[in-house]
Amino acid sequence: MTELLRINGDMFELFITEEQIRERIKELAARINADYAGRVPIFIGVLNGSFIFLSDLIREVTVDCEIDFFKLSSYGDAKISSGQVTLLKDLNCQVFGRDIIVVEDIVDSGLSIAFIKKIIEKENPKSLKFVSLLLKKGIPKLDFPVDYIGFEIPQDFVIGYGLDYAQKVRNLKSIYRLTVQGTAKPE
Repeated sequence: MTELLRINGDMFELFITEEQIRERIKELAARINADYAGRVPIFIGVLNGSFIFLSDLIREVTVDCEIDFFKLSSYGDAKISSGQVTLLKDLNCQVFGRDIIVVEDIVDSGLSIAFIKKIIEKENPKSLKFVSLLLKKGIPKLDFPVDYIGFEIPQDFVIGYGLDYAQKVRNLKSIYRLTVQGTAKPE
């Protein structure tokens, strides 16, 4: 029987389990460890959604590294991107000549990471790679690769493991997808 959650009148079903996430993170970290052996990358998390993924990923990374964060807004409380990206928190680190790994929870429309790519490239990093726990299939707005992908998923609205619904349910240990949309608006 599928695990179901009801939130604000919407029904969500279990989509990716805690165990599947943990196993995939170990695989991604192993690739990063191999790719960055002898280097000291800066992992840049995109707040708020990536903090849980970044936390678990970084504990599996064995190369020396640094961490910093961007904070962007493109959703508000909606289930779809607003189409506009706003920078709410800039970096505190020096990007010039450094290996940069941007960590996202989900690449949905591609607008956020395209926005980040432009900002970082202006600072002339040595290298720039992207890792995302989730990548929605058929993203039309990306003209560069996401280098490390946890799971490729359909165009479903998903929550849990850092992904929110009106800033709530980030603390769920697994990922759930919307199956039946109710009539209630997010609180």
